[in-house]
Amino acid sequence: MKKFIVTLAVLVSLHFSFAQSKMETSSVKVPDAGINSFYMTNQAPLLPQHLVKLPVGAIKPGGWLLKNLELQREGLTGHLSEISAWLTKKNNAWLNKDGTGDWGWEEMPYWLKGYANMGYVLNDKKMIEESMVWINGTLNSQRDNGDFGPYVIRKTTGKRDLWAQMLMLFVLQSYYEYSHDARVITHMTNYFKWQLTIPENDFLTDYWENSRGGDNLYSVYWLYNITKEKFLLELTAKIHRNTANWKLKNWLPNWHNVNIAQCFREPATFYQQSGDPSDLQASYDNQNYIREMYGQVPGGMFGSDENSRKGYDDPRQAVETCGMVEQMTSDEIMLRITGDTFWAENCEDVAFNTFPVSFMPDYRSLRYLTAPNMVASDSKNHNPGIDNPGPYLMMNPFSSRCCQHNHAGGWVYYAENLWMATPDNGLAAVFYSDSEVKAKVADGSEVSITQQTHYPFDESVSMKLQLKKESRFPLYLRIPAWCAAPVIQVNGQTISGAAAGGYVKMVNTWKNNDAISIQFPMKLNVRTWTKNKNSVSVNYGPLTYSLKIDERYIRFDSKATAQYDSKWQANADPSQWPSFEIQPGSAWNYGLEAEVNQPEKYFKVVKKPWPTDNYPFTTLAVPIEIKTRGKKIPAWTIDQYGLCAELPVSPVKTDEPEEEITLVPMGAARLRISAFPVVK
Repeated sequence: MKKFIVTLAVLVSLHFSFAQSKMETSSVKVPDAGINSFYMTNQAPLLPQHLVKLPVGAIKPGGWLLKNLELQREGLTGHLSEISAWLTKKNNAWLNKDGTGDWGWEEMPYWLKGYANMGYVLNDKKMIEESMVWINGTLNSQRDNGDFGPYVIRKTTGKRDLWAQMLMLFVLQSYYEYSHDARVITHMTNYFKWQLTIPENDFLTDYWENSRGGDNLYSVYWLYNITKEKFLLELTAKIHRNTANWKLKNWLPNWHNVNIAQCFREPATFYQQSGDPSDLQASYDNQNYIREMYGQVPGGMFGSDENSRKGYDDPRQAVETCGMVEQMTSDEIMLRITGDTFWAENCEDVAFNTFPVSFMPDYRSLRYLTAPNMVASDSKNHNPGIDNPGPYLMMNPFSSRCCQHNHAGGWVYYAENLWMATPDNGLAAVFYSDSEVKAKVADGSEVSITQQTHYPFDESVSMKLQLKKESRFPLYLRIPAWCAAPVIQVNGQTISGAAAGGYVKMVNTWKNNDAISIQFPMKLNVRTWTKNKNSVSVNYGPLTYSLKIDERYIRFDSKATAQYDSKWQANADPSQWPSFEIQPGSAWNYGLEAEVNQPEKYFKVVKKPWPTDNYPFTTLAVPIEIKTRGKKIPAWTIDQYGLCAELPVSPVKTDEPEEEITLVPMGAARLRISAFPVVK
């Protein structure tokens, strides 16, 4: 009898072990909220998060994403400290204890937000050493009352401006993730104690800081999740009270594009403390409202060349490079708060289709404004066709001092958010790119996952897991909303139940060298923009396609064509940093013959070799094109403002002959027509 009991116990144990090792798969809309055991997550009474950011350095990008970071390092981002007057170290207010100096506002922390993180991600010692000059200077600048950095008094209000400090807090947070330097915690604690002492009527009164108080809010929550000091939640309530009201119904506090892209998330940030669903909904409403009014265009952004203006909603209306960077950052933060893949979709739309062409391919110059329909990138003044008066469409190393410094954060923040931890001690692949992630899962085991893909230019993704011991944990894969029939295999076994616009959750006892393959079958799709003259855009997977226009680059002296607020360091050589006009060398005024329900009839996808230098964002290097038929529209020309005239209402009658034309990914076309008229 005793022998039978022992045998039965062994059988039960074996059955239990088998059940535990079996893979469980399901389709989930969002990962359940909670607290991750290994990475900083919201602490009570803050609402738990659905996704958790991994520390900077946990994800190492590869492929085209790494190439972009390397180009930035060799280009403007990596050399700004040598040429930008705002980064002059002598008598810089960021390096002086009393906060005074010739230089010192948003420019340095705008740049350092991206530059320092790039150093951590690329493990570049030179970049890290340069970053530490500014980080140490900032930490040493703290005064006895807790204030730090430049002591800026606004002429408009006569009161202390705190906007630039909000940027520097982001720098310090990333530095702490990288180094665990305790000075950061002391510094931020003392600064926030000082903020709590500022009288309400003196707090966040200036335009920029008032609009952007949500960034201050974000940083206080970050510190609270480490220290749990109660006074910090008093401060967050104060910040929310004194920040511009981003909960207005069918209206916004102001119409500046960067403010909108950066600040629409403020109510959702405060929702983590308030628990009021209307706070969360307000951020969704802001996103949807600006796009309903001015974003009936491809590319993920909205028309706001400085400001959104009534009547200026054609696809020729542009948006700042700063606005793209802030929109991507906001999407990443909203994704962590909500888990909602809606934000990942928008982030990809901006990252793939709009952001890359804001720069010259070598990243040594950029333009302030980029539009979905843009047929010249020149030094002319296009006001009032665009809101900004000046040479704001030209590629220039000093295009404008905000974007010149702030552009550094776009790609590196995206790279840091490719993977996220989940509250159930798993991992989520939320964006797809060549990369390697190392993270703690399950009971603290470390897993390394290597991802290989040419996504978004290709539909195949492969992953390989490396573990020292078997470990059971959940792995989430985001399924893009445009992909109706994904095919996922684990070690050759097909996984069922993956639904578009959510995640497939795989709970498995993972082993060393386990392999995952994913196919995201891409299909042609024609989208009609009914509210914008019935124009159409052509999509294939996550990429939108633009007319291939011959781009003619004309070199200029960047000092002669720079913005009025450009300032070079005394020993800089502007001849090494030229500016460029891009003029069209071929016709651009085509309409498409398109049937929304039969795109395969009108469009042919052509695959090309992957570029050997891993940089697919030029019209000559793109690994994929679309062939189609179109007709010229002679009446659609350059208008009195030097811009392509507004779209004609579709369908458009034209007697021009039918021609074969080529479409290329929108994110590779620095001159482009992305919203097309439809011709009869």
